[in-house]
Amino acid sequence: MDKLLSVVVSVYNEELALREYYAETTEVLRGLVGTWDYELLFINDGSTDGSAAILKKLAEEDRKVKIVSFSRNFGHEAAMIAGIDYAKGDGIICMDADLQHPPECIPQIVGKLEEGYEVITMVRMHNRTAGVLKNITSSAFYALINRLSDVQFDANASDFFAVGREAADILRKNYREKVRFLRGYVQSIGFARATIPYEAKPRFAGESKYSIHKLFTFAVNTLLCFSDLPLRLGIYAGIVAALFGIIVMVYTIYTWARYGAPSGYATIVVLISFMFAMLFVIVGIIGEYIAILFAELKDRPVYIVADTENIEKR
Repeated sequence: MDKLLSVVVSVYNEELALREYYAETTEVLRGLVGTWDYELLFINDGSTDGSAAILKKLAEEDRKVKIVSFSRNFGHEAAMIAGIDYAKGDGIICMDADLQHPPECIPQIVGKLEEGYEVITMVRMHNRTAGVLKNITSSAFYALINRLSDVQFDANASDFFAVGREAADILRKNYREKVRFLRGYVQSIGFARATIPYEAKPRFAGESKYSIHKLFTFAVNTLLCFSDLPLRLGIYAGIVAALFGIIVMVYTIYTWARYGAPSGYATIVVLISFMFAMLFVIVGIIGEYIAILFAELKDRPVYIVADTENIEKR
């Protein structure tokens, strides 16, 4: 009996790239040698352009094309989780529809799955279209999270990854947080893991859906998901404030003994401003953790499916 490979594709306003992506990917999938069959599972993440119509046409022409359409835009992470939920494959590959994740890497990924690896991480070696600033901030982000977290992540790991059936079952059942970092979860669940380097291609069409604000929010949520060190900043800030207090006290006694009554107005203002700044930063960090807890307590769905194509109704 053939094994089934599920290729999960997140789609949000990618009408200009979808047909080219489908053509390139199906050519690669049909050329797989061995015992692998495939399904191409598109997750329509509330697209507002012509993506839905193009996907429906592809599904009518090819029964291997399956579609899950959200009721609105829930975000890239939710789309990948939905793809893993609906995928039937013995191996699941998650990738984007903009062709920056090269379909020609699929046979190499399948080879690793056949070798028994449950997690295959695709590490971006070059991304010439990202620009110097984005590459620097990406490297800094991974350096920071590796310092703060107990889990060590591959630098420049992307949302292009693959998991076997056992790893996929773990992600379906146990990693259902509302605020999440899926590529981090994939690297933290253990199992036999392989890493494959690749060079990101230029986008076939369109532009990145991640704004600076979204990237910043994503980075903050990732740090909070994988580290509780920020919660301990209050202790460190208290120690620093105590040291400053001792220094000011010694300085005050010294000036009193040498010059008489000290004029400590400027010193007091600086010290109070510094302590309040630290206090507000710590309160803000605690607020972010509380917001995550609040999202989990509300227990709203990660995504809502409006319609499917070529998938059995649940």
